[in-house]
Amino acid sequence: MSPPTGTGNGAEASEAEAVVYELADSCTLDDVEEGELYLGTVNGVMEYGVFVDLSGPVSGLVHASNLRSDPEVGDEIVVELGEVREDGDVSFDEVEIVEYETQYRAHGDEADVADLEGMTGETVVVTGEVLQINQTGGPTIFQVRDGSGIVPCAAFEEAGVRAYPDVELGEIVRLAGHVEERNGGIQLEANEITVVDETTAADVREELDAALDEAAEPEEIEPLVEWEAFDKLWDDLRDVARRLRRTVLEGRPIRLRHHADGDGLCASVPLQLALERFIAEHYQDDEAPRHMLKRLPSKAPFYELEDVTRDLNFALENRERHGQKLPMLCMLDNGSTEEDTPAYRNLRHYDIPILVVDHHHPDPEAVEPLIDEHVNPYLHDEDYRITTGMMCVELARMIDPSLTDDLRHVPAVAGVSDRSEGEAMPDYVDLAKEEGYEEQDLKDVGEALDYATHWLRYSDGRELINDVLNVDCDDRDRHEEIVEFLATRAERDVEEQLDAATSHVEHETLDSGAHLYRLDVENHAYRFTYPAPGKTTGKIHDQKVEETGDPVITIGYGPDFAVLRSDGVRLDIPEYVTELTDEIAGGGVSGGGHLVVGSIKFVEGMREEVIDALVEKMADAEIDEDLQHSGALSDD
Repeated sequence: MSPPTGTGNGAEASEAEAVVYELADSCTLDDVEEGELYLGTVNGVMEYGVFVDLSGPVSGLVHASNLRSDPEVGDEIVVELGEVREDGDVSFDEVEIVEYETQYRAHGDEADVADLEGMTGETVVVTGEVLQINQTGGPTIFQVRDGSGIVPCAAFEEAGVRAYPDVELGEIVRLAGHVEERNGGIQLEANEITVVDETTAADVREELDAALDEAAEPEEIEPLVEWEAFDKLWDDLRDVARRLRRTVLEGRPIRLRHHADGDGLCASVPLQLALERFIAEHYQDDEAPRHMLKRLPSKAPFYELEDVTRDLNFALENRERHGQKLPMLCMLDNGSTEEDTPAYRNLRHYDIPILVVDHHHPDPEAVEPLIDEHVNPYLHDEDYRITTGMMCVELARMIDPSLTDDLRHVPAVAGVSDRSEGEAMPDYVDLAKEEGYEEQDLKDVGEALDYATHWLRYSDGRELINDVLNVDCDDRDRHEEIVEFLATRAERDVEEQLDAATSHVEHETLDSGAHLYRLDVENHAYRFTYPAPGKTTGKIHDQKVEETGDPVITIGYGPDFAVLRSDGVRLDIPEYVTELTDEIAGGGVSGGGHLVVGSIKFVEGMREEVIDALVEKMADAEIDEDLQHSGALSDD
C-alpha cells in the first residue's frame, strides 16, 4: 500500500501492526469506532479543511488544523474519527502513517452461520468460502461456508443475469446482507460480496480447515454388539465416516449406490438418514439434503456402465445448471470386484472420489488403485458373515449417534436377509427382540424389502422403503401392516413360481457326493415377475438343502447368464470366473460375488460350453459342510 503524502507535524500512528479499514460503500456510522483508522477519499477542498468520504453514507470534514498533508480531490488519506455532533455532522483527524495493512469492512455485524437463525431482519457480515454458484431465473445463489455452517445467499441483478461475475467457486469472500427466512430455512440477501485479499484469504482458509477437521471427526460411539471380528473394521469405518462428513462440509454432493436387496437397503437407508441429518445441521437451506444426497439402487451385483453413465451425466448436468461440485460416489454392498473397474475408470476422467463398503469377495489389486476408501471384511481375514448392513448401521451412528434407537433392529434384518451365520447374529437378534421383533418378523421385513425393491426397479422408493424397514417411520402400526402385506404377497408369488418350476429341475450327484441341481429359468419359470431368476434359484436351492440335508449346488441359467448357489461345498466362484475367461475363447465370461454364491454372464452361443466347464470345476470342489451360503446376490 502506497503511503499518503504527509507533511504535518501532528499525530503519527504507530506502524507496528497498524490496520487501516476500507469501508464498504454501504457502511454507516454504526460501522465506525473511535480509535480505529480508516481510508477516506477527498471529495472537496475548502480553505477551512477538506471533506472526505469513507463510504456512501459516511462523510465528514477534516479541519485544516487536523490536516497532516495537502491533499487534492480524489486523493486517499488515512483518518480517525474525531467527533459526531448532535446535528449529525462528523469530523475526522488525518493520521500520518507510512506503512499499514488495509482490511476491508462490510456493513453489518460479523456473524457465524450457525447463529443466523435468530437474527432475521438484521444486517450481518459472513466471511467464508464459496461452495456453489447457481444462476436461477431470478437471483444468483451463492452457497458460502464459514467455520460453523453453510448458508445460501441471494444476489440480485436483472432477472437471470449473473450477479458478482468476478466471484468464482472456491474463493474466500466477505458477504454482507440481510438475514431472511425462506422455505423454512435462512437465506442472506446480499448487499455486497467482496473477494478478500490473498493474505486474508490464507488466514481464513487456515481457520476454516481447522474448523472443518474438527466438525468432520466422527462421533465416539460403542458398537451395538461386542464382536471381535467386527473390531478389525472399526478404524476403516471411522475413516469412511470422516470422509463422508468432510465431503458434506466441503459442499460436494454424495451419491449412494447400493445393491437392490435386503442387505443393500439395510446399509443405505440408515446412512442416507444420518447424512441428511448431518447436512441439515450444517446447511441453512432446508432443501440442501435433497440436493446434496441421492440414494440409487443397482440391480446388478457390480457397478454397470449403464449406471455409471447415468450417474456421470446427472453430475455433469448439475455442475452446468446448478453450479454444484462433482459428487463423491459411495458404493454399498457392491463395488469390490474387477467387474466394477470399467465404471471406476470412467469416473477417474473427472476425478470423482469413490468409497466402497462391501462384503462380497473383493479383488483389491483391481479396485484399490481406483478408489479412495475400501472397507471389506475379507481384507481383514473375515468374510461375508459381516454384512454391509451391519457395517453401515455403525457408520451411520458415527455420523449421527442420535439415530441409535431407530436402528437397533436393522443389523439383524441385514443378517437374516443375507443368511449371515456370524458369531454375533444371536446378539443382533436379541437387540431386535428388545425392539419388538421376533425372528420371523425379521424374515418378513427382509422379504418385504426384496419384494418392494423388485417392483420399484430403479426408483429408491424412499418413503415406502423407510416404512418397510421402520427407519424414519412415524407409525409402527403402518409399518407392521405394510410388511405383512408385502411379505404375504412375496410368499404367494414364490410358491407360484416354485410350483411351476420345480418339476423342471434337473438333478445329478457329483463325484464329490454333492447334489447338483439345474434349472432353465428362462424357459421353466415365470418371467418379468417376482421372484426374478436370482431369487428363484435361491428359493429352489433352499428347498433342496432342506430336503436332502446334504451338500448342494444349484445353478439357475438363462440364455446368457447363470446364478450359482452352494451349501456345504468349498467353491471359489470369483476364481472360476477368472479361469473360465482364460480357458473359453469367445465365451465372454464375466461375473463374481461371494465365494459360494454368485452369478456369471457369457455370450449366448457359448452357454453349454461355459456351464459344462463350470460344473466340471465344481465337481472337484472340496466338501465342507460348515459352509453356508449368503443371501441372493442379485435378482437379475
